[in-house]
Amino acid sequence: MYSLRGKIIFITGASAGIGAACARAFAAQGAKVLMAARRLERIQALADELQKEHGVAAHAFQLDVRNQPAVESAIATLPPEWEAIEVLVNNAGLSRGLDKLHEGKLQDWEEMIDTNVKGLLYVSRAVIPGMVKRGVGHIINLGSIAGHEVYPGGNVYCATKFAVRALSQGLRMDLLATPLRVSNVEPGMVETEFSLVRFHGDEARADKVYEGITPLTPDDIADAIVYCATRLPHVNIAEMIVMPTAQASVILNYRNK
Repeated sequence: MYSLRGKIIFITGASAGIGAACARAFAAQGAKVLMAARRLERIQALADELQKEHGVAAHAFQLDVRNQPAVESAIATLPPEWEAIEVLVNNAGLSRGLDKLHEGKLQDWEEMIDTNVKGLLYVSRAVIPGMVKRGVGHIINLGSIAGHEVYPGGNVYCATKFAVRALSQGLRMDLLATPLRVSNVEPGMVETEFSLVRFHGDEARADKVYEGITPLTPDDIADAIVYCATRLPHVNIAEMIVMPTAQASVILNYRNK
């Protein structure tokens, strides 16, 4: 295993779900955890938790990855002791709605594209040059099985995850002459705030998504991400698809009645 002790791990969207689970998993490895999210109180509380439970340094700051000037400024003005980011986890992302494309809401489309694609690009553009300069770095993007298959009502969300997959492949080519690594971790069904966000806070509808099935947990995906990051430097996990045992595709699940 490649030791992450003392290394700086930067996680976007760290206030809940997979992002928060990643923060805890990397802290357990002895890494220094740098966290960004829109909900500042949550990540500040998480930073305190990591420092107390694991004795690691943790730093949190508020950021909306859709705001390119804010992303650029935040990375450019990091405290000196937090500049040398070794692992970037591009986790910030969301889905909105399940409308047919010709009935879709423009605001939902723009929020997904701005966060899942443009936000990933903005953060990557701000962080990767430093990695190249230092000659060390690993970019881990959060894709989805929706980046391999489209499902009814998933039109724009799936398009954003197809984009994440393409960007990961393209970035791997662009960084070929460097020691940097690029991984795309692509989960299937994970029980997080994902469905609650998708359905604009409709808890009853969100709960139905997971009825009769044992989905993945955020910890399952964090474990996969840490696995990618702890391989020896000559090993790059390019893509990793992780699904619940009860899921065979984006539309085929086995549910207990």
